[in-house]
Amino acid sequence: MNGEPRAVPREGVAQAVRFALVGVVNTAIDLVIFGLLALTGWPVLLANLVSTSAGMAFGFFAHRSFSFRSTATVRESAPRFVLTTGVGLWLVQPLVILAGAAVLVALLGESSVTEVWMPKLAAIAAGMVWNFAIYRLYVFADRSRSAGRGDSAGEHAPEGNKPDVGEVR
Repeated sequence: MNGEPRAVPREGVAQAVRFALVGVVNTAIDLVIFGLLALTGWPVLLANLVSTSAGMAFGFFAHRSFSFRSTATVRESAPRFVLTTGVGLWLVQPLVILAGAAVLVALLGESSVTEVWMPKLAAIAAGMVWNFAIYRLYVFADRSRSAGRGDSAGEHAPEGNKPDVGEVR
């Protein structure tokens, strides 16, 4: 270490903010569509399927173009997005909920807060970290620009995935 402070990766922070903004809009789309359908007589599970699918479709295109500014093709990134999002929703979150509830109940006793709400909030946070990391590194990574060029600094990476000047890797 040379004693100089490490540079904050500005684009990484900006990318995380864009990711969060898309997440807020995505969640609003899901909730509004779900509410409208459920309140007009649709079966709840069907309303949820339609609303989450709409939110997921919006999330894919918004994350691809806005959050990560990816040039990866839809054909390449869409299956990765569905797989990553599915694993986050149906594997990562349930595991965090089960483990979190077990730990919290052992430490604090049984209640809806320790068995349901705190584990669910922890699972949402874990899912967000999972999605951001995997979307950035796998789903929307633009390998074609840097493949085979020995480009460890990311100089051929798309704007959204470039390291900032002074960023320590």
